[in-house]
Amino acid sequence: MLTTSKAVVSDAAPEEPPGAVDRHRLTATQGLAALSLDAMASVAYGPEAIVLVLAGAGAYGLGFTLPVTLAIAGLLAVLVASYRQVIAAFPNGGGSYAVARRHLGARTGLVAAASLILDYVLNVAVSVTAGVAALTSAFPGLYGDRLVICLGVLVLVTAINLRGIVDSAKAFIVPTAVFITSILAIVVVGLFRSAPASTYTADGHASVLAGNATSVGALLLLKAFASGCSALTGVEAVANAVPSFRAPAAKRAQRTEVALGALLGVMLIGLSVLIGRFHLQPVEGVTVLAQLADASLGHNWAFYVVQFATVILLALAANTSFGGLPVLMSLLARDNYLPHVFGLKADRQVHRHGVLALAAVSAALLVFSGGDTNTLVPLFAIGVFVGFTICQTGMVIHWRLERSPGWRWKAVLNGFGAVLTGISAVVVTATKFTEGAWLIVIALPLLVLAFEAVHRAYGRIADRLGLGRVPEPPRRDRSLVIVPVSHLSRLTCEALNAAVSLGDEVRAVTVSHPDEDDRRDMEALRRDWELWNPGVELVELTSQHRSLGRPVADYVSRVHTYHPHTRVTVLIPEVEPAHIWQRMLQNQRGAVLAHAVRKDTDAVICRLRFRLGPSAARVEA
Repeated sequence: MLTTSKAVVSDAAPEEPPGAVDRHRLTATQGLAALSLDAMASVAYGPEAIVLVLAGAGAYGLGFTLPVTLAIAGLLAVLVASYRQVIAAFPNGGGSYAVARRHLGARTGLVAAASLILDYVLNVAVSVTAGVAALTSAFPGLYGDRLVICLGVLVLVTAINLRGIVDSAKAFIVPTAVFITSILAIVVVGLFRSAPASTYTADGHASVLAGNATSVGALLLLKAFASGCSALTGVEAVANAVPSFRAPAAKRAQRTEVALGALLGVMLIGLSVLIGRFHLQPVEGVTVLAQLADASLGHNWAFYVVQFATVILLALAANTSFGGLPVLMSLLARDNYLPHVFGLKADRQVHRHGVLALAAVSAALLVFSGGDTNTLVPLFAIGVFVGFTICQTGMVIHWRLERSPGWRWKAVLNGFGAVLTGISAVVVTATKFTEGAWLIVIALPLLVLAFEAVHRAYGRIADRLGLGRVPEPPRRDRSLVIVPVSHLSRLTCEALNAAVSLGDEVRAVTVSHPDEDDRRDMEALRRDWELWNPGVELVELTSQHRSLGRPVADYVSRVHTYHPHTRVTVLIPEVEPAHIWQRMLQNQRGAVLAHAVRKDTDAVICRLRFRLGPSAARVEA
């Protein structure tokens, strides 16, 4: 049923008491596991992205790994502080979309939403492919099956999220804790080593270090910075999903944001220090993180723990998108920019349709890329920096209007963040434009246009329905109920019982075909009807083409033509089997009839479901 109301109705069964609903919401620890995996896992590819760019300047270029990382960590600190303010100011979630819509206008809000949607979708694909890449690094024999493995991981993450965000958080707490502990162990142990404990993983692999390049220019540093900024994706997810936290939701979300920023910053800086300490060089076929684990912990069981923890967390980092994007889509649906189905919640507070839509688009991206991370990475992080910039700009306006205590310092912080993220957005887009970023530049306005098209469609429907206007007083029209029948049975009796209760007049209609067998069936039905004598007229309709729906729809149209003020209801009796598998045995006559009548007439469709069991029949409009 189509509705244009801005109120979103849950598709859950009866409403749960507040305490029960709170069970399906996140604590701060669970929020870290459910909404921060993207940012946490980025330490596996963020430092590597920096090193691969700087390797173009040879060994001298690698010396700038720590300064570039410190610049990214500084930007991270600004973003975390800024998004704490966003959470406090917009506790209903939505992040940059909510901020921009209120303070920068609807279209700017849509640009922010579109950028976040693109980044969330890409995050799923990049996270899954990066996780599988780490797996195939440890087990090269699986390389040829990487696409199948990627799709399998996606199905697993989707299934867990369909059970609810709390269930997904509980499932991911242990992998998250193991990964964080492993990275911190690498950093702490590595700082006490003066030389690598092992270089086994890199031995025999060709170095990608440029041997004849020694100069480091501003353009190279900017490109390294842009590549490393992929580590900042996911920072906004907590602000987008504030309603998913338990009360007090804003406080819990703020604590989660700070914990995320602190852990991510320590891990990024620590790994960069070790890269310089051990003079690591990027090599083909082995990740930088694997080399660091080897150098710090040695090539032993601890090395494999780190590798498996990395594989699992990278693959599960897609969960950040499953936690944030469905909430954002529900807000867009509430504002009539997406179909309202995305605003519905299941009984575990799950935006089920948003989860499934994200999974479907991500699967298409995985197939398109063939499970290759490098195909997707150039598209990554652009959208999120556009959203960062819009959000910080909107918050400056927010503080100027609100003028709460300390508003000037808050506005300065957000303004500084807007400048930094704006510059970063330009740098990231410019440096990755020819590598595929142009697709994002095209996709952003197309997505905004699609939002506006949906909004206009809902506006036209609202206008025709007269939403917001007081309607005329209800009036009683003559009511005619038409019941399609094909034979006499208990189902026919139940249908006529319901029909005489609903309408002033009831007519039974049956469709016959001009061949010998159908003629005999029609005569038998007519004879049995006269013997039964239910007090309801039986109307015989003839179809030359053995069509069922068209003759009934034409008859309804004729009734409307000759009796324009008659309210016509078509009541379609159907059997509801006791078991789901028995649905395959049904002939689907009811669905065919309902489709034809709904398509060509304005009649009300009533489908009476007769249960094959002790319970009574039920009617569904």
